[in-house]
Amino acid sequence: MMIFTFRNLLGRSVSLSNKCPVRSFRCGQAVLGAGALKGRHLLTLKDFNGEEIKQLLWTAADLKMRIKQKGEILPLLQGKSIAMIFEKRSTRTRISTETGFALLGGHPCFLTTQDIHLGVNESRKDTARVLSGMTDLILARVYKHSDLEQLAEDGTIPVINGLSELYHPIQILADYLTIQEHFGSLNGLTVTWIGDGNNMLHSFMMSAPKFGMHLRAATPKCGTELFFTNDPLEAASGANVLVTDTWISMGQEEEKAERLKAFHGYQITMKTGKSAAPNWTFLHCLPRKPEEVDDEVFYSPRSLVFQEAENRKWTIMATMVSLLTDYSPLSSKPKF
Repeated sequence: MMIFTFRNLLGRSVSLSNKCPVRSFRCGQAVLGAGALKGRHLLTLKDFNGEEIKQLLWTAADLKMRIKQKGEILPLLQGKSIAMIFEKRSTRTRISTETGFALLGGHPCFLTTQDIHLGVNESRKDTARVLSGMTDLILARVYKHSDLEQLAEDGTIPVINGLSELYHPIQILADYLTIQEHFGSLNGLTVTWIGDGNNMLHSFMMSAPKFGMHLRAATPKCGTELFFTNDPLEAASGANVLVTDTWISMGQEEEKAERLKAFHGYQITMKTGKSAAPNWTFLHCLPRKPEEVDDEVFYSPRSLVFQEAENRKWTIMATMVSLLTDYSPLSSKPKF
């Protein structure tokens, strides 16, 4: 049984188990039928089994090959539209979704809190119903995960989590595609997270075991909810992939001084890499600050950050296609 230890605001530890043996995540190699994911919401990868996540990654690899490498035109979303709600600013999420949806023949509608009445002059419930009648899909980048759940509950179209305080599933899909492209497989790899116990780490926790991946994490003693170990070098030991993220998320700017103090010693450097496996690589979902990872690692051949950023486009395209159509990949299934 997998047991995760969390530290609450009072400093007490709380253990959570998944109630299922790890082997329950290791699905067979059956290929899902066409349209198997159609109509689903993607709020967290916790709701998807291993084969379903692999199907999303396979579709992403297939679209990348057909469109980027072969130059095919695939109007898979022609006549469809997506409502893109952004409470938080973004570069990669907005550009990947907007260009990806358009590339597939659909019409993206970018909406900020200044553009619509979300939760102000109109309830989220009513907004969900209105958008369901005018668009085919909602992607929302929000502060509260509960707002996504409400959009999904009250709407009648699929909802994708573009980021919430709890999970960031579309970024994790891009990370997995990047790792799979680099190593050729995900099974048996060790991923080490060094940084805050945030939505990225939560998403790794909810999905890595489903590929047979090992997960290590180092977070500070204070100022975080998730607790594994406090020693970055111990966490990095034997790791194939070193990952970090911003230490100060949007909405935490007032905590900057306290957080920088808490994260002292957590910068990923070549010294960190010496504790890792000989073939270690580095990921960061961007934007990056120098205190999180130094230039020597960030711009080194071991860094896959820009490949990772591009894969945001192919994985979100795969997600949108999978939730809206009966598309099945034409290429051979990658090894996972």
